[in-house]
Amino acid sequence: MTLILLILTPLFWSLPVALVMAELAGAMPEEGGYVTWTRRAFGPRWAFMVGWWSWIDGFVDVAVYPALFVEYLRFWRPGMTSAERWLLVVTFIVALTGLNLLGVRPTGHVTVALAVLTLLPVAALTVVALTGPRIAPWEPLAPEGQGLEALGFGLAVLMWNYAGWDTPTTVLGETRAPERAFRVASFVALPVLAAAYLLPMGASLATGVLEWSQWTTGSLPTVARAVGGDWLGHAVAAGAVVSTAGLFSSLLLTNSRLPYVLARARAMPAWLGAVDPRSGTPWTAVVVSAALYAAFAVFSFKELIVLDVWLYSISLLVELAAFIRLRVTAPEMNRPWQVPGGYGGAIAVVVFPTLFCVGSIATAGWTNTIAGVVAALTGPLAYLVLARRATLAGEGRA
Repeated sequence: MTLILLILTPLFWSLPVALVMAELAGAMPEEGGYVTWTRRAFGPRWAFMVGWWSWIDGFVDVAVYPALFVEYLRFWRPGMTSAERWLLVVTFIVALTGLNLLGVRPTGHVTVALAVLTLLPVAALTVVALTGPRIAPWEPLAPEGQGLEALGFGLAVLMWNYAGWDTPTTVLGETRAPERAFRVASFVALPVLAAAYLLPMGASLATGVLEWSQWTTGSLPTVARAVGGDWLGHAVAAGAVVSTAGLFSSLLLTNSRLPYVLARARAMPAWLGAVDPRSGTPWTAVVVSAALYAAFAVFSFKELIVLDVWLYSISLLVELAAFIRLRVTAPEMNRPWQVPGGYGGAIAVVVFPTLFCVGSIATAGWTNTIAGVVAALTGPLAYLVLARRATLAGEGRA
């Protein structure tokens, strides 16, 4: 079932969303990305909602990576105490926050280098696994006795793995030639990403050296050691640790622009819009975001992931609706590239991501659903409070 989802998810979830974002990024290559597009489509209220929901989703989403960082470090230190775990998480966050404060370009260069270092051990694992013994990696099709909830968790993990095609749009205003650069990067990244998941997973399962039920959170280095020996286990563990750093750094970069853009629109406190004159970095937004991620990093990966996808789904549904509305209400908008097929093509690329979002929400379980609803309701409340505050501040200046 995992192998099937690894094939279907990028085709019906990632590719349509990447196409939508490529069109809008070319048409409106502005700072804030999908927040700006939603404002154009539905006005400031919904722009605030999608920005707010995405930002608080970031508390959960970005906190996943410090949690995974310590899970992978357990490969070398399985007896890690809670105090050691928290100290490592804080060190991880402080170091990468410092990198982000240097600006978008240094952060981007370091993140690309980390991505290469991450993929090399994964490629080695794939090659070694393909030269080993063979069993049928698709048996059993699904674990016996596990039903809809297990499928829902699996779908949430795969959606999380293949999500985020809208995330880089928040820094379009800091990017060279964003109209073309974003589209090219998305279309190159998608097949690389799909291969980086499917090939090592399928090849390692096919060796049969580690039974599928022993694959748990943070176990990829253990799988690699079983497949190729200690050297491969250590290499994959190091690559996994590096990957969490790259992902945290890039998401802190993009998600910190959400409060910055909302502050510049007077929808959040003005001090969140402060910019460092040397690096051009919205430093207060970066520091506040990082502090909130540190607080949420106390939770485990499994506790964070389903809620993360739940919150991401409601934001993405608004972004997809904004895409359709702009096609209808702004046909004259300059679109250097657009989803082919006219209105029919536009509707077609929205259908499957919408079904994925609804499916993840419906199968999240009661605990995550209640937490998601509570988190979503903070959006209208925050808008009322902050919009009133902005109005009063404007009247005071007048």
